[in-house]
Amino acid sequence: MNNPDTDKVFSGSVPKCYQDYLVPLIFEPYAADLVSRLLARPLASVLEIAAGTGVVTRKLASALPAKVEIVATDLNQAMLDMASSIGTQRAVEWRQADAMQLPFDDASFDAVVCQFGVMFFPDKAKAFSEAKRVLRPGGIFIFNVWDRIEENEFAHVVTTALAEVFPQDPPRFMVRTPHGYHDFAQIVQDLRAGGFTEPPRIATVPVRCQAESARIPAIALCQGTPMRGEIEARGKDRLEEATDAAEAAIAMMFGRGPVIGKIQAHIVTVDR
Repeated sequence: MNNPDTDKVFSGSVPKCYQDYLVPLIFEPYAADLVSRLLARPLASVLEIAAGTGVVTRKLASALPAKVEIVATDLNQAMLDMASSIGTQRAVEWRQADAMQLPFDDASFDAVVCQFGVMFFPDKAKAFSEAKRVLRPGGIFIFNVWDRIEENEFAHVVTTALAEVFPQDPPRFMVRTPHGYHDFAQIVQDLRAGGFTEPPRIATVPVRCQAESARIPAIALCQGTPMRGEIEARGKDRLEEATDAAEAAIAMMFGRGPVIGKIQAHIVTVDR
């Protein structure tokens, strides 16, 4: 029942749960980090791919000068609908788009930004070649990816707990996709295959994330990601059971009050 084809589908109640739980838990600090790496550059236009519910978009809109054009795209219209409903402090363009076939002219942007999206691209070299194509000479492509799951404590604990709930066919979404693209050599190889000739700069950034209770990361991971579909494929009535098991495992590891766990990601920067 582990289906990679559904890993990139964020629909139904997932976008709201993603925004309410995952964004403040693990995405906010890396969004700020990503945007901070652009601030010193002269920019006229920025393209964001795999924008999700807009956590990076909102940071870009608040941090960059008003004259900088921002276009935010995602494959999933439901995620963009959530992002646009939250809004930004100034106008941005929201547009549904496939990162492997971007609907923009060559050399249209000074920067292409992607937060925790490249892991979902079926053909990463193709997506990278599209990012390079739409960049102007001298432009920058910057993205981040999660490190291996063992370096991301909540995801690791939840995945282990669900393996006990579903011993015959454990959900493997977190290992397979979000935490499945952390090898530096593979990233460099894919960037070269996509046409980037400059060597990328890769920084590893750990963060301590916190939540008011163990229930929050349990809901975030079980119900705010495509792992929800994996769980429900094993029985529509098993989502709460799985979430309860995840909560219990997190509480056992981190305590029954506020919980703090390590997360870790790689930030990749490469020049056009």
